Amino acid sequence: LEAWIRAIERKGQGIFYGPPGTGKTYSAQKIANHLISGSDGFTELVQFHPAYSYEDFIQGIRPQSQNGELRYPLVPGRFLEFCNKAESRQGICVLIIDEINRANLASVFGELLYLLEYREQKIPLAGSNQLFSIPKNVRIIGTMNTADRSIALVDQAFRRRFAFIRLYPNYEILRRYHETTDFPVNGLIKVIEQINNAIADPNYSLGISFFLLETIAEEIEDIWRREIEPYLEEYFFDQRDKLDQFRWDTIKLKIKN
Repeated sequence: LEAWIRAIERKGQGIFYGPPGTGKTYSAQKIANHLISGSDGFTELVQFHPAYSYEDFIQGIRPQSQNGELRYPLVPGRFLEFCNKAESRQGICVLIIDEINRANLASVFGELLYLLEYREQKIPLAGSNQLFSIPKNVRIIGTMNTADRSIALVDQAFRRRFAFIRLYPNYEILRRYHETTDFPVNGLIKVIEQINNAIADPNYSLGISFFLLETIAEEIEDIWRREIEPYLEEYFFDQRDKLDQFRWDTIKLKIKN
């Protein structure tokens, strides 16, 4: 945890990346809460998606009706609003961007990419020429799902401005969690390991967060059929023999023993 914090503080921004179910968003929130603890700082979360734009994030023209007339004022986006709020605080303020790679990052960040590297400088924003700099107390933490093919579109200019922290399935966390539930977790872990060996690609590994439930004994079959099998169906879509090895009816006795 300390190494992650040092990396984010050194760069000013970091990204947790890994396959589904490895706790990327949880880790981002945990780090954010640590950074703001004991101060007047705050944390906010925004989720990117393919339609997310520069106008949503930085600033853009938004049609508004005033006294029956249609006006087109320049309205600050989510990040500008966040920075304006952070300027009035002394403590660290953290913006979490969930699924950051799902948006067109070069388009969404625009000239902000320059400011991520040169925090002490001010540059005019496109469309308004308003001078802007990122407050010194602002940190950005993103999450990336490596099973999403859009991660390949993240260019080097963006990558070098962030500290990248890879997360893997941590079976020890699963063991510790179920010490109080009495669920026979070793059988489940063996099956997850077999699945990940069959996948043979760390970017698509099956994570553990699907199974961090106190009621796992009652819900494991439903989780497997409705969450795990659909994920495996997508990965093994042309390898029916491998998929059939991990159907619920095939592995249920291995998990419960």
